[in-house]
Amino acid sequence: MSANTAESARAGSQDARPGVFGRLASWSQRHRWTALLLWVVVVAGITAGSQAAGSAYHNDFSLPGTDSQAASDLMERHGSVQAGATVQIVMQDAAGLRGDRAVVEPMLDEVRQLPGVAEVGGPFDPRGGGGGLSEDGTIGYAAVTLDGSAEDVPKEHVTEIMETAQGAAGDGLRIELGGDPVRGAEEGGGGAAEGAGMLAALVILVFLFGSLVAAALPLATALFAVGGAVGLIALASHVFTVADFTPPIMMLIGLGVGVDYALLIFYRFRHELIRGADPAAATRTALDAAGRTVFFAGCTVIIALLGLIVLGLGALQGVALAVALTVLMTMAAALTMLPALLAVFGGRIRRHVRKRAHKVRDERWRRLGAAVQRRPWPALLIPVVLLLGLSAPALDLRLGFADAGNGAASSTSRQAYGLLAEGFGPGFNGPLIVVTEGSPADLSETLRDAPGIASASPAFPSADGGAHTVIAYPETSPQDERTADLVHDLRDGVLPSLADRTGAEYLVGGPTAAAQDFADSVADRMPLFVAVVVGLSALLLMVVFRSLLIPLKAAALNLLSIAAALGAIALVFQDGRFGVPPGPIESFIPVMIFAIVFGLSMDYEVFLVSRMHEEWERTRDSAHAVREGLAATGKVITAAGAIMIVVFGAFILSPDRMLQQFGLGLAVAVLLDAVVIRCLIVPAVMRLLGDRAWWLPAPLARVLPRVALERPEH
Repeated sequence: MSANTAESARAGSQDARPGVFGRLASWSQRHRWTALLLWVVVVAGITAGSQAAGSAYHNDFSLPGTDSQAASDLMERHGSVQAGATVQIVMQDAAGLRGDRAVVEPMLDEVRQLPGVAEVGGPFDPRGGGGGLSEDGTIGYAAVTLDGSAEDVPKEHVTEIMETAQGAAGDGLRIELGGDPVRGAEEGGGGAAEGAGMLAALVILVFLFGSLVAAALPLATALFAVGGAVGLIALASHVFTVADFTPPIMMLIGLGVGVDYALLIFYRFRHELIRGADPAAATRTALDAAGRTVFFAGCTVIIALLGLIVLGLGALQGVALAVALTVLMTMAAALTMLPALLAVFGGRIRRHVRKRAHKVRDERWRRLGAAVQRRPWPALLIPVVLLLGLSAPALDLRLGFADAGNGAASSTSRQAYGLLAEGFGPGFNGPLIVVTEGSPADLSETLRDAPGIASASPAFPSADGGAHTVIAYPETSPQDERTADLVHDLRDGVLPSLADRTGAEYLVGGPTAAAQDFADSVADRMPLFVAVVVGLSALLLMVVFRSLLIPLKAAALNLLSIAAALGAIALVFQDGRFGVPPGPIESFIPVMIFAIVFGLSMDYEVFLVSRMHEEWERTRDSAHAVREGLAATGKVITAAGAIMIVVFGAFILSPDRMLQQFGLGLAVAVLLDAVVIRCLIVPAVMRLLGDRAWWLPAPLARVLPRVALERPEH
């Protein structure tokens, strides 16, 4: 193949038969209004159906095979009251609560009649351990046991309990409510984060293209895709278990990825217009080149997300499937809806591009590539050392779940948390529930004598008398590392010793123990998950680029950017920097960050290296290929990265701690990947590897199929 032939193909010559993505673009162009109408009808139908049917989001934090799950199942089987979730009605009166008895007891009687309530204790006459007074009599609580788990009880039932209880406050009596159900009823979604992110993305696109119409096309494509995906998942939640925190995560990922994919195709379309192609030919060439990149990058993201299924954690599987569907929808919109929009607005965009064509050529990226090639070792080693330093805090990552102690100071659950800690000790907010089907003899005494236990209740029999539970209160708060150690000590030492004497089996459950089990499960299964995702992604890159070293390099650099992102999360949220309350990292954040960032990193890897590969195939000059590949893609990669950063970063404004961690982690990862890794480290590594970068052992070359990312050249 001659260089002239290659140049003709890249210029959008209509003599070359387009590939499958080019033919898809041709169909969308010929039937532009049909394609757009189909998208409008499908998204409108999905939205109407989801609004009519509503959603049935449901959290499933069950962990088969763990002590906490076995304890929960045992209590439920025997009808233990402690099997249900609990709301604490916390009261304070500086003059003493006993003087408020005439107000408190009627309020508790009213709460007993509310839907979803199984039992109500009281501070003056505790029933089944369901209430108590502090030593000075100024703080008390009543435990409201619900008839299901925090995930099963409708939020409106919890809200009714909150309103009824707080209606009795006044005349010196303060009433706050705590417990996981209350936190769930208080929490909101991303708020205005999505709107702020999209507005910032629009500003960046206008600066990039100098045209509101051109800037609006990638945004419109992303919005349609995300709108359809959200409606589909709301409908799917009636059939599958989908967590209630899934929609904001879907929007977070969908908006970022959707704009990113559309931008990569649109930028190539604009590039072809500048080179003289008409809009139809430019669209076909863009889809044949950047469209292929988007397809393979999207497949990598989906593979990484579906790798979460390997973890076997029900809470994450629904999220993984939902986000994978969102990525699939954004990919479909970029490959079908965007070509139709380009057919409608292509002439107007071409006129604008040709007016500004003299301003488009930017030599800065070519000069950067040349500078990196002159000194590849400093360009490689300095950023790698900095990234390793940022990754260091991730080595001490402590997983868990945020509780009311990390909530907004003004929330009632945070106020109740503080009052209970003040009146009864820090461990009162995270009791451990020890359950046995055998004799409860010596269980309470053994727990009271155990190091780290502040107090323990008597043994409470279940409804059928077949099981007994003891509530043990640690000396430390639920998020304290010593509380996690206490759970392990009870299971590994204290209770087995008692079991040897009594012959009974003891299980440690409750929310605190369950959170620790979830964190341990994630940590234990993480290596397998990483191996599956990295292995499949590397295999895909090996097929695409027919190289052994490029997939290994990509995997290593992606792992480095993920480690740096987790290190940043640990610095801010675990260590409590910048005024953030310190606490553990949400247990599923590392695996979700890994799956999403690993997939997103492949977008830029494929986009950058495919242009390098295109130049190398044409010239067989590796130095020229690296320099021209960076010159052709550097601007769009940093622009796409900037859009993702503002979309993800907007979620730091969310009141939800989990979304804040997601937003920070993804924004940092994209910043490092798009700027440091793709613009410095990758060109340096490719320069050092030279022609060896494209080496593939002969046995692998014979086995692997041939899949070209570049447009077929004739």
